[in-house]
Amino acid sequence: MISNKGIWRKRLYYLAVISLILRMIIAGFTELGNDEVYYRLYALYPDWSHFDHPLMIGLVMQLFSFNLALDSELFLRMASIILGTVNIFIVFNIGKTLKNSRLGFISALLYTSSIYAFVITGIFILPDTPQQFFWLLALNVMIKTLDSCPNIKTNAYRMLRLGLLIGFAIISKYTSVFLWFGAILYIIIYNREWLKKRWLYYSISISFLISLPILIWNFQNDFISFTFHEDRVNMLGYGINFNYFLTEILGELLYNNPINYILIIIGVIAALRNKLQIERQKKNIILFASLPLIILFIGFSLFRSTLPHWTAPGITSLIFLAAAWIDKKYDHKKQKNTIPWPLKLSLSILILVITLGFYQINFGLINLSTETEYTELGSDDPSLDMYGYNQVYDEFLSIYKRDTEKQLMDDNSFLAGHNWFPLANYDYYVATPLGMKSYGFGKLENIHKYAWINRINGDLELGMDAYYLTDSRDYRDPITIFGKYFNTVELSDTIQIYRSVKICKRAFVFRLKDLKKRPEDLLSN
Repeated sequence: MISNKGIWRKRLYYLAVISLILRMIIAGFTELGNDEVYYRLYALYPDWSHFDHPLMIGLVMQLFSFNLALDSELFLRMASIILGTVNIFIVFNIGKTLKNSRLGFISALLYTSSIYAFVITGIFILPDTPQQFFWLLALNVMIKTLDSCPNIKTNAYRMLRLGLLIGFAIISKYTSVFLWFGAILYIIIYNREWLKKRWLYYSISISFLISLPILIWNFQNDFISFTFHEDRVNMLGYGINFNYFLTEILGELLYNNPINYILIIIGVIAALRNKLQIERQKKNIILFASLPLIILFIGFSLFRSTLPHWTAPGITSLIFLAAAWIDKKYDHKKQKNTIPWPLKLSLSILILVITLGFYQINFGLINLSTETEYTELGSDDPSLDMYGYNQVYDEFLSIYKRDTEKQLMDDNSFLAGHNWFPLANYDYYVATPLGMKSYGFGKLENIHKYAWINRINGDLELGMDAYYLTDSRDYRDPITIFGKYFNTVELSDTIQIYRSVKICKRAFVFRLKDLKKRPEDLLSN
């Protein structure tokens, strides 16, 4: 007979395996999105840090794709798939630490049913992937350490481990510094003994040392990354805009699963009223690790446009309070080994969302496009950002061979773009398979990492030819962009992209002939 503890662990393994298989299927049969192909460049051109984010996303992509030896969609996303599965076990162990295996499994179910956890950090390859992994590991150590006696050697070693994990989280994404903010705030209020111990300061120093690559790179590049992110959250001169605020709240509701979001609010209220059956100090640690990040960016959203995944690590941490509320609410003997209906509903919403999303992207289940203009077909259908690039490659290959054979273009022609997307998309799906280099032409805030890639690829020679690919999702007139760089800008071909036997968008291939001016070196002093 399986013990009560064994029942939950057995269910945990089922949950992890099913989740793993589903995410592998989706990852393997869905083209990469704009952000994903861009972050591939971090693995392809590693550096101490990068314009948008620190280096960890590039490192994990290199690790799980065997340094890009396997560069299909599945293997580029493998870090998210594997780490996303490991996260389920970390969440279970945190819940178990807070009370028991039942609470651990409830937490794991809530985590798995989160769109942010299952899709954004569990399928898509983004900086949030390694951040979520190290954030959860750090939270686990915080819960076991911050309220404990610092004179015990085991706790001292845990404090050092915390510094290591937060450091790795910081070089995944800058917002992970809020873990230290919450930890220190908790120590000042509840456990000042840690302030007298060198282990705390060693731990902070470890995080600082691990984060040094960020400072080194920014020192070498005029602190350009910090300036970029400062501009995104600068509120000076901006009045209150409730549309931004409502967009942020709605985004959080959708990203974290509406049922989860409501349960989290209930759980936080119950925690603040001390109505949960978990230790008060551990409950406070979770609140201190979560709320500062959430409050800050919700506050920003009153003035500036924000993105809902900025608060997601904090909101995800609060699922343990929601799980504790469910555990207490459905604690009757007859319900001890059953899954409460709110969790079933939450999982049902997740299944519905990923099913509809997968079919919408690959088959156009719902016609979201109302545009009829030839160059704007599909411009209002965001699902097309992850569809059609393989078709473009198949057609472009024929165009490229024809142009080369007829000497319409140089053999050493390159791919040109004016914005990091869709340049990164066509770089991955078209240029790289053909051995073609890609260059960004434009402002730094538009081409991002390509400003550094331009240098790595080397100076272009005057007289060279290039291709420019754009599509009806975001059509730009190439003459206005490239007219000052090339003597001739001409349309080569139009590629019709089909989804479920219907034309869903168009890609336009332009020849840029006879380079007369090189792209500006945006990194020169």
